Amino acid sequence: MNQGVVTEIRELPKSNVVELRSSCLSYTEILAQSVSVIAPSTVPAAVLGLIYAKAGNATWLSFLLGCFGLVLVSLNINQFARRSASPGSLYSYIVQGLGPTAGVLGGWALLFGYMLTGMSTLCGFALIANVLLHQLFGVQLPVLFWFASGVLVSFYIAFRDIQLSAKAMFWFEGASILAVVALAYMVWANHGFTVDTAQLTMKDATPGNALAGVVLVVFCFSGFESATGLGYEASKPHKNIPRAVIQSVVIAGLFFMLTAYVTVLGFGHGPAELGSLASSEAPLHTLANAIGAGYLGTFINIGILLSFFSCTLASINSSARIIYAMARHGLIPDALGQAHMSNRTPHVAVALTALLTFGIPCALYMSGVNAFEGQEYFATLCSFGFIVVYVLISVAAPVYLASIGKLTVRSVLYAVGGVGFMALPVAGTIGIPGSDILPVADAAGSTFLAIFAAYMAVGLSWLVLQRMRRPKLIDQMQHAVARMDLKRAQVEARELEVIPTLESKVI
Repeated sequence: MNQGVVTEIRELPKSNVVELRSSCLSYTEILAQSVSVIAPSTVPAAVLGLIYAKAGNATWLSFLLGCFGLVLVSLNINQFARRSASPGSLYSYIVQGLGPTAGVLGGWALLFGYMLTGMSTLCGFALIANVLLHQLFGVQLPVLFWFASGVLVSFYIAFRDIQLSAKAMFWFEGASILAVVALAYMVWANHGFTVDTAQLTMKDATPGNALAGVVLVVFCFSGFESATGLGYEASKPHKNIPRAVIQSVVIAGLFFMLTAYVTVLGFGHGPAELGSLASSEAPLHTLANAIGAGYLGTFINIGILLSFFSCTLASINSSARIIYAMARHGLIPDALGQAHMSNRTPHVAVALTALLTFGIPCALYMSGVNAFEGQEYFATLCSFGFIVVYVLISVAAPVYLASIGKLTVRSVLYAVGGVGFMALPVAGTIGIPGSDILPVADAAGSTFLAIFAAYMAVGLSWLVLQRMRRPKLIDQMQHAVARMDLKRAQVEARELEVIPTLESKVI
């Protein structure tokens, strides 16, 4: 129960407002949300070569360091998740820790991250769909057809039922991960399960190479916290959501280290015609062909296709719940805070999110940017949003704990560790003058930073305008955040057959 906002449960007045369906998601369904936004199987298929180009034989160490650092960030997130449950995800948490202004900026940044993640994976979905179609039937379909298909199916599932969404993501992402693990096992077995001393001793790699790899590794984990957006719909949210946040990082980290080790081994000890992992556009498919298991490469592509789709669906779900919470807090139009009468999903917010997820990639594609370039652009941009949010949540955690009298030395260390770790991707994004490891952003990187800064400036301007028009907005937001937690606490009390008292205290 939220110990920082509610000290006692009171009976809220009856309301005709339709709420999201409460306590309907099991732990595995909650975990599926976070894992699907991470989309683990897409990393060895599309990103691993870029990380290897930076880290070399220290690639596995980059993943290990990244996993450790994001566990620290997740421990800060869980300071809130154990006490608060709402559809607002980290946005609501930052409001509770640093106040509405920082919370709104965090919400805009998180929305940016989720939305552009969905756009990036939609582009990946279109690319892999055509690759598969060409492999199997020798034909391809227009990219816009795949954009429309991916979004329409995602919209229908997200609109229809959150449990249907969770189950679809669980099976699709699970199948994708199993296909990649099967290939990793076969590649390693083909090399006699040898121990690659070059990797274990990090031959020709330096600590600087490993740190440079970490900058990209952080982006691979982005979205691990998305289960927090299911606070109202999760069963036992104060127990299950913190578990899902931590375990999604650990599961993804172990998967990344295994696939990185085996892939680097496969390229390093394979025939010369494999080429370099750093320049390989399809390393998993290349390895499958090298061991005479080309059929498995096709299955892996099917798995990656499902993973891209799951990530698009999960991103729409996460974005819609942030929009829903912001509308319920009075920050954006009330219509976006409506839930469907029978489906009990944030259908208006889902529709808006799906429309944007489809419309922006379409506009970019029709302007001459192909799907591969679009995937890269959206993936780069989305990382800025997640970096800002992870820094804010790590700062907010000790402030929040101090406000409720729960601050400990351990929680301070978690916060210092989380902020210290996130300083690395911040420095990697902006760049350090004169540094070869973390060079200053080039022209393209500067343009992406300018786009994100402009987006955040619009969000801040909107908040300032709303505060001028409605002087009581901040108080209303704080009350709304507390009220959402209060409703969730009351639901839990009823489920436990606890009789609510008549008093509450809202800070």
